[in-house]
Amino acid sequence: MSDRKLTVVIDVPRGSFLKRDDNGAIDFVSPVPCPFNYGHVPGTLADDGEACDAVVLGPRLSLGSTSIVPVRGRVDFVDSGRPDPKWICSGAPISTFQRFQVNAFFRFYAFVKRGINRFRGKRGPTCYLGWL
Repeated sequence: MSDRKLTVVIDVPRGSFLKRDDNGAIDFVSPVPCPFNYGHVPGTLADDGEACDAVVLGPRLSLGSTSIVPVRGRVDFVDSGRPDPKWICSGAPISTFQRFQVNAFFRFYAFVKRGINRFRGKRGPTCYLGWL
């Protein structure tokens, strides 16, 4: 997968507590800082009606910045019963520790997102299924 590159717009810089949607509006405030740069891939469309999500490993990137980064993998996530996979991108190969961090983050994110979805009246399972 490392031959493929994606353009990613950063919605949540590494260390931020604010989760934003593709339009820059605050979606929710996280109880813990995001350990990765989290963004979307412009020009794509996921089952949730928004652009496909992507994580960019490495140093903190600015909110709204655009990076072209190699794809290193993909994780399988379900949000309110809809497939919502996340691209994992990095300028360097993913280490065992980074793989562990990605797994831990998305397990926690699924837990938090389930609560948010219930509060918003969204139905269907929300869960992290692992690497594809």
